Amino acid sequence: QVQLAESGGGSVPSGGSLKLSCKASGLNFDGSYMGWFRQAAGKEREAVSCISWAGAAKYYADSVKGRFTVSRDNAKNTLFLQMDSLKPEDTATYYCASLDNFYEDYCSDSWSNAWGQGTQVTVSS
Repeated sequence: QVQLAESGGGSVPSGGSLKLSCKASGLNFDGSYMGWFRQAAGKEREAVSCISWAGAAKYYADSVKGRFTVSRDNAKNTLFLQMDSLKPEDTATYYCASLDNFYEDYCSDSWSNAWGQGTQVTVSS
């Protein structure tokens, strides 16, 4: 059974930083594409960043390019999302997911085969 457990969310002022982690179990992590998605209140879930098996290729949504950095530690079965220069519009529940596909110019939640429970990120102005 695949389990994905996010942590690291919290409340920060605008311009602050947070680092999210997603610990995976029950899957071949270093053979899995992974992604971060978010859903704000009243909005659809959107892809934030996705990463290839070895971490060499990455996708970022335009809204987070230059501010967020995705990485993975395959030895520890853990996915990370470093979020800097946070803005109020980054406020959302953030989810990690294992994916069936990966492209550098697009990422979709329809490719997910497992989801974490989510971690809340709140950025105050």
